[in-house]
Amino acid sequence: MAGQTVGTVAEIWRYPVKSMGGERIPSVFVGEGGLPGDRGWALYDEDAGQIRNAKLLPKLLQYRARYTSEPNGNISPPVAIDAPGGALLTSDDLAHASSALTADLGRNLRLSPLKPASDTAHYRRGKPDFEDPKAQAMAMFALEDGDPMPNAAGMASLPGLAQLREFATPPGTYFDVAPLHLITTSSLAELARLNPAADADSRRFRANIVVSTGAPGFLELDWCDRTVSIGGLRLDVKARTLRCAMPTHAQPGLERAPSVMRTLVRETAQDFGVYALISAPGEIHEGDEVVLGD
Repeated sequence: MAGQTVGTVAEIWRYPVKSMGGERIPSVFVGEGGLPGDRGWALYDEDAGQIRNAKLLPKLLQYRARYTSEPNGNISPPVAIDAPGGALLTSDDLAHASSALTADLGRNLRLSPLKPASDTAHYRRGKPDFEDPKAQAMAMFALEDGDPMPNAAGMASLPGLAQLREFATPPGTYFDVAPLHLITTSSLAELARLNPAADADSRRFRANIVVSTGAPGFLELDWCDRTVSIGGLRLDVKARTLRCAMPTHAQPGLERAPSVMRTLVRETAQDFGVYALISAPGEIHEGDEVVLGD
């Protein structure tokens, strides 16, 4: 295989419910739309009129979601959710699950499967949480006074980015902007070196693929406009991932870590990991070689 072997697949993750904890899987067939079932469900805020995430509802990350049957096609399979208090919520009783989430999170929420892309009303942005756009951005990106405002220009090559002016997610998906997110253990190690007090755990960054690499530094940030091959899967790496507030929020086993964002603002202009598009679908397994091409 042409190219440079840069590591192996260490972890594969899918996230059945947007902004909730996901499930690690040993192998998967990655299609043109990403991992089957990844972000197959989300919470819809009935009062705000839009899809919600953990940027402004950080307690969502305290929940853990898993599928009770394997995804097949574009249908969102039944999902089970472990609530932080120990309750089990399921999509088999949507009314009860939505009511429990509403009571715990303090918003009028409805657990919703993916809708067709043609249902643009479902995906359209609702009223903002802050009247001041700067205050909204500072909350979403965990910024402090004096921090530069986020610059998403580097993600302009992602087809979904332009849609985010009108929609909370690209219609037909619950992804933020792209179907696949990748990070390396090199970046995790570099973050840990720069900020030993913060737990640089892969779960903070909610990647689909974690690549075990040996080279130092924020390695994958230099992979943009190159290809990554894993078995028969071929990815086109399109953009660095501009981080929002979510890596700073607490999760089960991980404490709140606002210093993570301070480090990234200082060292990488708030980037960590990369977004990729799928140019050739294929099956991947933990332990597979990862090859970087031109």
